[in-house]
Amino acid sequence: MTRKLFVTTALPYANAAFHIGHMMEYIQADIWVRFQRMQREGNGLREVHFVGADDTHGTPIMIAAEKEGITPQEFVAKIAAGRAQYLDGFHIAFDNWYSTDSPENVELSQGIYRKLRDAGLIQTKTVDRFYDPVKGMFLADRNIKGECPKCHAKDQYGDNCEVCGAAYQPTELVNPFSVFTNATPILKPSEQYFFKLSDPRCFEFLRDWLNTPGRLQPEMVNKVSEWLGEAGEKLADWDISRDAPYFGIPIPDAPGKFFYVWLDAPVGYLASLKNYCEKQGMDFNALLNDPATEQIHFIGKDIVSFHLLFWPAMLKFADHPVIEKLKVNVHGHLTVNNEKMSKSRGTGISPLRYLNLGMNPEWLRYYIAFKLNSKVEDLDFTGDDFVARVNSDLIGKFVNIASRCAGFIAKKFDGKLASELSPSAQDWIKRALLSAEGKERQASIAHNFENREFGKALREIMEIADAANQYVDENKPWVLAKDAEKVAELHEVCTTALILFRQLAILLSPVLPGVAANVRKFLKDERMVWADTAVASGAVYQSMLGRTIGAYEHLMTRVDAKMIEDLFDAPAQQAAAAAAVPAAAEAAPATGIEALAPEIKIDDFAKIDLRVAKIVNCEHVEGSDKLLRLTLDVGEGRHRNVFSGIKAAYKPEDLIGKLTVMVANLAPRKMKFGISEGMVLAASAADEKANPGLYILNPWPGAEPGMRIG
Repeated sequence: MTRKLFVTTALPYANAAFHIGHMMEYIQADIWVRFQRMQREGNGLREVHFVGADDTHGTPIMIAAEKEGITPQEFVAKIAAGRAQYLDGFHIAFDNWYSTDSPENVELSQGIYRKLRDAGLIQTKTVDRFYDPVKGMFLADRNIKGECPKCHAKDQYGDNCEVCGAAYQPTELVNPFSVFTNATPILKPSEQYFFKLSDPRCFEFLRDWLNTPGRLQPEMVNKVSEWLGEAGEKLADWDISRDAPYFGIPIPDAPGKFFYVWLDAPVGYLASLKNYCEKQGMDFNALLNDPATEQIHFIGKDIVSFHLLFWPAMLKFADHPVIEKLKVNVHGHLTVNNEKMSKSRGTGISPLRYLNLGMNPEWLRYYIAFKLNSKVEDLDFTGDDFVARVNSDLIGKFVNIASRCAGFIAKKFDGKLASELSPSAQDWIKRALLSAEGKERQASIAHNFENREFGKALREIMEIADAANQYVDENKPWVLAKDAEKVAELHEVCTTALILFRQLAILLSPVLPGVAANVRKFLKDERMVWADTAVASGAVYQSMLGRTIGAYEHLMTRVDAKMIEDLFDAPAQQAAAAAAVPAAAEAAPATGIEALAPEIKIDDFAKIDLRVAKIVNCEHVEGSDKLLRLTLDVGEGRHRNVFSGIKAAYKPEDLIGKLTVMVANLAPRKMKFGISEGMVLAASAADEKANPGLYILNPWPGAEPGMRIG
């Protein structure tokens, strides 16, 4: 039976361009989809529908449009117009990209609401809601920030915590403030519509649904089960309404009320599929009700509370058939050097900058895939590792095979491969493509792709590449080419190597679709399907024997390490200073002093804990041209280890015993040479040529370690 796969990803909010986290998720889903589409023969037939959409409703978009003097529809259309350059640029092939602000989504969302209402799962309550007294409007959950009431992480939104994943009401936030005006919101009564998630029916369904084998990763089952409680006592009713003015879908029979964006956003997956079906002449309802249809959803760990509690319960009690065939694949975040990406720290990666720098999108696709597995783990991007991994695997192992052998086929044999292979050559092919136990590697690789163990799949593919390169190294075609009596042997060696190269191209094609397309052109392949990797059937080499291939052209270049330096976002303050350089230079050309940073509030400054610190010890850092290792006493009964880039300005012995100032509440940072537990403050000019000095702060005598500065 043909599997029918309806594949979806998180919907990006249509108030900004794609960020690198979006690209990671879409690349992961795209690789999985491309693998499924290669299963075109035998019992593995797949019918795949890969759809996405912009999440377009809510107050932030309404406010952003208001600032620009345009309608919300015009605002989101402008954002949507910029999506293709990212998706096409990274070879992400959605079948349909749509919008939650669509007739299909209005119809589906209101229909689901009516069914929930008829099932007795909608009720109204008069509740106190946050109101911005400066803006003069009720605040949506995402318009409020504060401290998470569960884990106490700061700067969290009013609906769920991006650190611990907990869901809560905005009134539970500690020290809330409006994202629009920074004003402290006040509570005002308002009649709201609630989905009764606390109903025992919801608990019983969610408990069984979450524990269905294969539904989602075990660690997510455990996490969400904690949110349910033993008998559903932790489940709270969900406020699904918002007051006008609001950009969203009207609630039927409730003038002035609109659906909260998180209700209609996940319905957008279905709306995009419905729109796609209409375009393709397919029966939307028949597809969803087909027993062979499954929905496979890819989502980040920061928004699982909506997708593993509210969404499935909502679909279930609206009698939507997709809920019983829904599988959710949760992934972690993308970090840089084991830290959360941050523009202020210069650790943000712009996907558009990546492309504009001329960096090959398939470098990133491969690197991300190599690090991905089926667990809910963060994926770390490290520049040196990225360069080494891509250059070693894709250039040194994969592309290297064709570049070493294709030229001989063109020059010596008019582009025609050998028409037969000796038993020895066939044995080499089998040795490369079979495991030590004699099992076909492609089956293991297929299993890992199916189960999103991309890293395991690619490691095994590279083992095949190693075997192919070993074959070339041992048979030395460049030596054979010099001996007129070894022409037939040269022909066979190069043919065998290119047969293995084709196998690698097929196995890598879900990850490297652009390279695979060029390999098809080079080898004059009409198709590349997974069935062609079967060793037992002989499909591996039979179609290649005697074939005339095209001229070889370079498939991929090495990563230039210098590109990595230009890839990361400049730190926010540095970027602001750079933008202000002309004005600063005009105002003070002799000193090169940079312009002042943007104005902040006293509350912003109060978050920084500056302390007097005594430099107990200072020493050089072996292997670093810039860093000194400082041992600091901050009056807390222990010493701190801090790395500081001041080696060019100070000798270690000159600093020991001195007082300085440090940021004491900065999160510890893992560096190459160890953990840095703070930051020593130092002054410097923006223009180092005009004023090359670097000066650490030195408090007046009498100050003592641990004294707070403020």
